[in-house]
Amino acid sequence: MIGLNTTSRLLKALADETRLRILHMLAQEELAGSDLMEILNLGQSRVSTHLALLKEVDLVADRRHGRRTLYSLQPGPSAALVHSLLKENESSPEFETDLAGLEALRDRRRNESRAFFDRVAAEFDEHILPGRTWEGLARGLVQLADRGRYADLGVGDGLLTLLLAEVASSVTAVDINPGVLEQLRTRAKAKGIGNITTVEGGIESLPLPDANFDVVVMSQALHHAQEPRKALEEARRVLVPGGRVLVLDLLAHHEDWVKDQFQHVHLGFGEPELEQMLVEAGFDRVRVQRAARDPQPPHFMTLVATAVRPARSKA
Repeated sequence: MIGLNTTSRLLKALADETRLRILHMLAQEELAGSDLMEILNLGQSRVSTHLALLKEVDLVADRRHGRRTLYSLQPGPSAALVHSLLKENESSPEFETDLAGLEALRDRRRNESRAFFDRVAAEFDEHILPGRTWEGLARGLVQLADRGRYADLGVGDGLLTLLLAEVASSVTAVDINPGVLEQLRTRAKAKGIGNITTVEGGIESLPLPDANFDVVVMSQALHHAQEPRKALEEARRVLVPGGRVLVLDLLAHHEDWVKDQFQHVHLGFGEPELEQMLVEAGFDRVRVQRAARDPQPPHFMTLVATAVRPARSKA
């Protein structure tokens, strides 16, 4: 029988969204603290604090496995209550996002032997690898892209725009900041690139004609939009039927300081959230996956999403 004091402490432990998310993940499989950090996109101190509290009320058990400590749900009188709460919330967006993160973790484990470039990137400061750079790799991969009419929405530093110009028949670069566009024009001229057109405007109301582009790229731009779905609808509008959109953005995080320092409107997006927005914007063949985790704190995770404008308009 569970005493009143124990019951009170148990209910307090369960009255927290992050702890419920941790319990939901541990209900799937045994995980290390670092695994939970990656899946939930949280810092070490937050995960450690929540795990310690859950252990105190006997909801979580731990065991040593080599250098790592693995955590699992603790069987016992409280387990039925935990499973009931998790069952009631299994369709919540937070749980769905975390399940996508768990699947991404499983994929990474299965493919660790092939994660050569990730290991190289983490060791660049310690080892010299002649000719092995991320820019070189990106430039090589871009050469495989289809030649066509590209729209780059939200130019940023312009590096991606210049790379696309190497293979595109034309690139239309759209940004709300005229200074950014001026810098892009200067760099393009210095490189002898003449197929870039710059257009000043916002991504939620593009000053571009309908069905005029084969590919639309939105790299780290969507989190600046007041209405991200509207920006995606605009991307669909300017694509030809069968045209493709590429979105690179941040996985949902809790770093509020980016709103002031970098004018982010949204703190990233969960995989199900971004997928749903693309579907609601009218895209087909939507695919969203985690691409890379920044090795430096606060370890931002990048999402990559691709989708296609249907050949026929949806009703």
